[in-house]
Amino acid sequence: MLVWPTLFTPEPKEWKTLEKGNGIMATYIDAVEVFRSSATEFMEHVNLLAQARDAYQQAMTASADLRAVLDAGDENLRTLMTQLEQALNLHIGKPVLDRKRPEPVRTDAIKEGSERPAAVRAFP
Repeated sequence: MLVWPTLFTPEPKEWKTLEKGNGIMATYIDAVEVFRSSATEFMEHVNLLAQARDAYQQAMTASADLRAVLDAGDENLRTLMTQLEQALNLHIGKPVLDRKRPEPVRTDAIKEGSERPAAVRAFP
């Protein structure tokens, strides 16, 4: 609490203002202390942010390189498959690409004719 000179004696109404001011000052001091300690702790770990950024850049570069290698490999496989199909065409006489591909087998449910048209038989 503040000590006032003997010439100034605050009235009870002014005491409330001084007490409120002391509460505000305590809140300010607490907030500054929390800020100082948090900022200090954060600064101790700022280097981790730089390390994370560098690792991210390395990962993105490696990813681009890997993608380029895989794309080149895919192109090589397509070229090889085309060459194989052309070689096969020479021996068989009919182009492989002109052949009709087999369609997937469709299975329809077996319906009973007389009892219920929508019923489906189940195997035991």
